[in-house]
Amino acid sequence: MLANPIDIMTSIANIVGVDNLASDDGAKQIYGLDWTRFYSPAPLCVVFPKSIEIVQALVLFACKNGISLVPSGGRTGLSGGAVARNGEVVVSFEKMNQVLEFDAIDQVVTVQPGVVTEALQQFADEQGLFYPVDFASAGSSQIGGNLATNAGGIKVLQYGLTRDWVVGLKVVTGAGELLDLNRSLIKNATGYDFRHLFIGSEGTLGFIVEASMKLARKPENLTVVLLAVPDMTNVISVMTQFRANVELTAFEFFSDKALEHVLAHSELSRPFTEPSAFYALIEFDQRNSAVMDAALGAFESCVEAGIAVDGVISQSEQQRKDIWRYREDISEAITPHTPYKNDVSVRVSKVSEFLKAVDVTVASAYPEFEIVWFGHIGDGNLHLNILKPADWPLDRFKRECEAVSEQVMKLVQRFAGSISAEHGVGLLKRDQLKYSRSAEEIALMKSMKRIFDPAGIMNPGKLLA
Repeated sequence: MLANPIDIMTSIANIVGVDNLASDDGAKQIYGLDWTRFYSPAPLCVVFPKSIEIVQALVLFACKNGISLVPSGGRTGLSGGAVARNGEVVVSFEKMNQVLEFDAIDQVVTVQPGVVTEALQQFADEQGLFYPVDFASAGSSQIGGNLATNAGGIKVLQYGLTRDWVVGLKVVTGAGELLDLNRSLIKNATGYDFRHLFIGSEGTLGFIVEASMKLARKPENLTVVLLAVPDMTNVISVMTQFRANVELTAFEFFSDKALEHVLAHSELSRPFTEPSAFYALIEFDQRNSAVMDAALGAFESCVEAGIAVDGVISQSEQQRKDIWRYREDISEAITPHTPYKNDVSVRVSKVSEFLKAVDVTVASAYPEFEIVWFGHIGDGNLHLNILKPADWPLDRFKRECEAVSEQVMKLVQRFAGSISAEHGVGLLKRDQLKYSRSAEEIALMKSMKRIFDPAGIMNPGKLLA
């Protein structure tokens, strides 16, 4: 078993090629960290495999020598799932970024894990089809990372999660075995479907090295409505009104504080003359005039009932994109304020009550904290962002946020919700997993990891303690 770091890197360079290994401090800083900013990256090196065979050889070598491996995609996660801080080898898939095959009959595209989400969306569009999984980080997130966290995003309401679009996977397990799972079949009733075990596993069982994704019919005329809404209870009422009349592709919300940060950070103008506590962003496919008439009817009903006080409907594709920016630019706008993020979910019917309970909990403990809310209200996914006071040192802010986060997670447990809706557990929420999963479930998860990763080398310390 190799122990000397130089010997380890020499051996790994022989596997991946000397041009596909980086050990300089710049590369370690970039590839050893995700969007979580509470950890200091300290990997041994970063490697860039270019084929399944190389990934398999790398894992077999790591197994033999007890070397920990951390997967790296677009590194847009917010839970520390791609952080390497203990001398691990970071495995970046950015050079495995090809569309391998497209079957027009099956409407299935096979891609390598390093394909960027937006690139897959563009490929689908070129075929006259649609890849519907979408989020603000689509321009940098990668399919492998999306699969590893079962990413959701803004169109879950109609199209579901990443999991719902996967018809086949190739994975290299932590033992170095190559598994070809489901082979793009629609029906396959032959026992355990390991494909779904690897989706959402955060790289703790093995590496996803190839994915076959199904595509959908392209929407004909996506249209967006933005409404100013007095309070959170009204947001839920607006959603109920619209869903009763129109098939929605997305239903998002954000607070006025979130909007203020976006306006300060961008050239966008204020959407309404008067501010409102919350804003609801509603998207639907305007396939014909009857759909638009129904949406306008829902809009008018909301205003007449007082559950919405103002609104605007996109009249062009450019205006639709501009309206979406009020929601999609929030994360970027608040990043300079070092937000402590909680990505949680509860049943949609419990959203309003839960949000109010969290506001009271945080405000009573830390009245100096600014809270920014936004999220995918249509599927119960709420993003709670606590912004660092300018005069607070980072270590104090993280420590205090962890304390208040424990109280928030207890509320999540009380409301039978999830501590992580779409960014995974990673390092940041690992010790809070108990609030969403039972002791029996966690024990079974650990047993599964021992089966697929007997040497314990795959993204150690993430998801499971």
